[in-house]
Amino acid sequence: MSPEIVSILALVAIFAIAAFLPINMGALAFVAAFLVGTLSVGMTTDDILAGFPAELVVTLIGVTYLFAIAQNNGTVDLLVRGAVRLVGGYVAAIPWIMFAVTALLTAIGALSPAAVAIIAPIALTFAARHGISPLLMGMMVIHGAQGGGFSPISVYGVTVNTIVEDEGLQSAPLTLFLGSLFFNLAIAVGLFLALGGRRLMGRRIAAEPPVAPADADGDGGTVRTADRVTVDQVFTLIGLATVAVLALVFDLDIGFVSITVATVLAAFAAARHKNAVSQISWSTVLLIAGVLTFVFVLQEAGTIDYVGEAVIGLGAPLLIALLLCYIGGVVSAFASSTAIIGVAIALAVPFLQAGDIGTVGVVVALSVSSTIVDVSPFSTNGALVLANAQDVDKDRFYKQILGYSSLVVVVGPLLAWLVFVVPGWL
Repeated sequence: MSPEIVSILALVAIFAIAAFLPINMGALAFVAAFLVGTLSVGMTTDDILAGFPAELVVTLIGVTYLFAIAQNNGTVDLLVRGAVRLVGGYVAAIPWIMFAVTALLTAIGALSPAAVAIIAPIALTFAARHGISPLLMGMMVIHGAQGGGFSPISVYGVTVNTIVEDEGLQSAPLTLFLGSLFFNLAIAVGLFLALGGRRLMGRRIAAEPPVAPADADGDGGTVRTADRVTVDQVFTLIGLATVAVLALVFDLDIGFVSITVATVLAAFAAARHKNAVSQISWSTVLLIAGVLTFVFVLQEAGTIDYVGEAVIGLGAPLLIALLLCYIGGVVSAFASSTAIIGVAIALAVPFLQAGDIGTVGVVVALSVSSTIVDVSPFSTNGALVLANAQDVDKDRFYKQILGYSSLVVVVGPLLAWLVFVVPGWL
């Protein structure tokens, strides 16, 4: 059996096993990279490790370490509750605040599941307390996370832009970011109108006092505070701004900058942040490192070219692009979007290099199609929303999320194709 076929079968096995067993897809991918690389492709372990995405791993470690510190010292809570007070307590504005804050968090480097994990409990508490549809609030949080998820300094954005640039394709980081942001924003508008947002207009609530981070008062409990901002929080806000400026304006490596800022912040409150390193999303680091290492083996085996030539052989670029969008969307609804993005774009590379269709539009469409389906209850984000819903029938709420996510899987890739790919073709 040819190395191309062996590697494709291994890829299918990875997705199948990860879909039915609670095994990190990255670990499976490392095993596949080792076995396929050495036994079928004839690579040495040094050859395989040459494909290890070291820069991306440093980025993931840096941004999640920094974000863990921001969560621990209450900076995230400060941002969320401050935003609610800024809109004067208008109930109709709260879903949009949750969308905006979650988008901001992912845009500055937070992983999508991490941002949803922090904001969803707050958002769904507001929903239960003030008569807002939990489906509306939960989906606004997820679409907010995906809307900000492709900024040039975000995990998704760095992943996609790195792959595109490494393959010598046309890169458009700002177009990718804005494309995802406005696509998810349009979906959010539709959700707001369809799920009772108009009934919330004009209603107001009193602003709530902020919640201090656990053990901020030294007794291990959660306490209410006055409207004061702590020194730690001020330093953290300055640190986040510093990371954005150094990465965007001075083009310094986001991973090393984030680790540096996080370490400085940790030094000011070493006791409080001693566990921040354990909060780094090591499972995601393993996931991305393993999948991208296996993608490197796929490239060395000639699988990418093999699949690309087969797809290009269909002779209909628009149909090919649509097919790729649906593959990314359907698979991602049951697996990790972060992993799927890397695989989908890598598989599309030969097709894009042929020059028969606009690269930027296809990349944006693939990226959007592979992430908007994270509303699925089988994804981390969807499961977080389901788990944090309050005062609802969980079975009924699960069916609501499943119904909405099914609609997104069926319609989302088609809309992304129509918006981003077709205009470039015409």
